[in-house]
Amino acid sequence: MCAEAPDVPPPVGLEWLESLFRGTPAGICVLDTELRHLYVNPALERMNGIPAAEHLGRTVADILPELNVPTDILRGVLADGRAREVAASGRTRSSDDPGLRFWQCACHRVEQDGQVRGLVVVILEVTAPRRRNLEYERVSRHLSMLDTAATLIGTTLDMNTTCGELAEFVVPELADVASVEVFAPEIGQSVRPPPAGVVRLRRAGMAAVPALAEAVRQFGEPGQYADYQDGGTIPRCLETNQPVLQNLSTDAELSASAPSSERVAVYRALGFHSTCVVPLTSRGRPLGCLALVRAGDSPAFTEQDVVVARELAVRAAVDLDHARRYTREHGIALELQRALLSEPRKPHPHIEVATRYLPVGQGAEVGGDWFDVVPLSDARHLKVMGDVMGHGVDAAVAMSHYRSMVRLLAQDDEPPHRILERLDLMVEKAGIDRAATCLLAVVDRFRGECLVASAGHLPPVFIDRGAGAVIADIPVGPPLGTGLGGYETVSLPCGPGTVLFMYTDGLVERRGEDIDVSVGRLASLRLPVGGTLEGLLDEVLDRFGRDATDDIAVLASRIRSGRKGETETGE
Repeated sequence: MCAEAPDVPPPVGLEWLESLFRGTPAGICVLDTELRHLYVNPALERMNGIPAAEHLGRTVADILPELNVPTDILRGVLADGRAREVAASGRTRSSDDPGLRFWQCACHRVEQDGQVRGLVVVILEVTAPRRRNLEYERVSRHLSMLDTAATLIGTTLDMNTTCGELAEFVVPELADVASVEVFAPEIGQSVRPPPAGVVRLRRAGMAAVPALAEAVRQFGEPGQYADYQDGGTIPRCLETNQPVLQNLSTDAELSASAPSSERVAVYRALGFHSTCVVPLTSRGRPLGCLALVRAGDSPAFTEQDVVVARELAVRAAVDLDHARRYTREHGIALELQRALLSEPRKPHPHIEVATRYLPVGQGAEVGGDWFDVVPLSDARHLKVMGDVMGHGVDAAVAMSHYRSMVRLLAQDDEPPHRILERLDLMVEKAGIDRAATCLLAVVDRFRGECLVASAGHLPPVFIDRGAGAVIADIPVGPPLGTGLGGYETVSLPCGPGTVLFMYTDGLVERRGEDIDVSVGRLASLRLPVGGTLEGLLDEVLDRFGRDATDDIAVLASRIRSGRKGETETGE
């Protein structure tokens, strides 16, 4: 029904308005020049959930504070008389729906006897179509997310990088805070067992909207471990391999989501109100989970959000599994190679040897580089530097075969070229399908002589304190494993105090540069102050190893003379 505000002169006859607008489904109101209600029809009463009498003499802000009405536009209509359409949104008393409602309004100015008396506003609720449009827009954004996920997640084979990319990808589009929790790695790291009834996970990635970024750091940085009690949100997700959607409206629900009771107050203070945890599973094996949190004014998670989060988790889990398997194989190969590259035993107190092995890093597979020193008769010794082609566990295993066969053949006291010839035949008969380069040097400390033969390997460098460095000019035969043979031994001077430096191609080989140019830089090597071999290797790796793209193995040795522990140079 209609009503009239006392002492407010109506711009038109209310009886006429009552008869005209009572039956229309559109909400209609008349406002005075101060935007106070003079009249509302029954349809508007129902929309607002407020009797007509409570409207009269009051503005929209007075009766519906949660309604967003652009009053500046309404005042513009009063000022210039040009009719306008406006949109309004918010919440009224007539609905229990916690979501926003939307209205489309048309308003025009009312004049009487040449005076502006107010506005007539016609209101249609468009919540249903508006929500459909918003849902369509949200679904479109989610589909776009899924399309771009493949290019932004899993850009490397590093598991931590992939987890970080996943967490950053879903913020802020899908969550205000996101963390990726994974089980401990199997290789290369020891983790203490968790207490009974506790699931221990490593936080591998975390992201948050700017307003929460600093606050969530108190929960732990990526790389740290977190314990979750059985029955909590994350353990339930991992146990059932199903998403867990939870509204954190009570402290009990917050406790189920928090890893400890102390976190409940913190979560409440930060405004956390909804969580969604989805499993990261690949080939039937649980890798961890993606935990999403919404806070503040963000809406609660919907089933559609869960579908999108699950799809992202499925795609990311494939990348994480590839990274996990790569990390595991890389760790096995690296541990195997380090075990096989134990420090060579010194062949004699008068022989000084220093070695280093430098893997290029976590981002590349371990190679098959190796070195060795084998004592021979008559105070001679054999130095070996080799590089199996390829990477990974297979290359490391092949390297162990090559090293063992060289040690076996060295016992027959044959010249280097003959050892390479026999080794080439043994590789063929053994069925080792990985070729290798190899440099052999037999040093005779009494004669001051070094016999050298190369199977496709880079030449050694001889360094004297006075004369500097000389890159040996030696014939190079084919790599081992080709069955071609054709190796040759050359004799080079190597007296007491002369440093024999051997290396693999990772030290010098650079993309886009001729190998002769790369090797030529080694002619600038000099013994450091103090003349120690360890200092020499430090300097070599510092100068040439920083931008390496392959593993590096280096070996430096020299003959001592005079008293035990004293070199030709007096050190």
